[in-house]
Amino acid sequence: MLKGLFWDNDGILVDTEPLYFRAMRETLAEVGIPLPLDLYIRTTLDEGRSCLCLAQQAGFPPPEIERLRNAKNARYSQLLESGIQPLPGVVEAVTALRRQASMAIVTSCRRDHFDLMHRRTGLPQQFDFILTREDFKLIKPHPEPYLKALARSGLRPQECLVIEDTRRGLEAAVAAGMRCLIIPSSLTPEARFPGAWQVVPDITTAAALIEAELHAGRGMSTGLDY
Repeated sequence: MLKGLFWDNDGILVDTEPLYFRAMRETLAEVGIPLPLDLYIRTTLDEGRSCLCLAQQAGFPPPEIERLRNAKNARYSQLLESGIQPLPGVVEAVTALRRQASMAIVTSCRRDHFDLMHRRTGLPQQFDFILTREDFKLIKPHPEPYLKALARSGLRPQECLVIEDTRRGLEAAVAAGMRCLIIPSSLTPEARFPGAWQVVPDITTAAALIEAELHAGRGMSTGLDY
């Protein structure tokens, strides 16, 4: 029986991925390194690696890499300061599902960035707990973030469903033994997600599927039946 929902944040609750891409691209451009969108998607959204690896590959020393990281984070914070709104349908979906299941946010973004995103959304109050980058050593596609969420929730993998928008998030969820519902983000509308339980176009469709699963009361697979 479905009891828990683990939500990704960026690209699912708020459309912040384009802003993070912009901050990274502008930072690398300052040192003459171009960052095409397809390379960003492959490196960060699919593989879960920082595009600062391009600066490492170009031979920049560790102190300069750290300076670039700090500059990127500062620029991202600046972009978030302009104000972030929940994606269409998110408030309605979260409010409805909150009454029917335990819910958590599991994100690889830093807590300070998360707090900036949500200072006016009111969404964090709808969740039982929130895990951010500081809460684990390894990020998606490693399963650690979702394994920690399972431990915190006290639920079994077959009792939980993950809502994600990226391939790295899907891989993390499946490796943790859970099914994963994918809502492609604005940066990955044409991406393929092998192994996903469902791939749907928007949060409203996702919420309807989840509610049907909750109402049916069927046991969920461990993610090994694809």
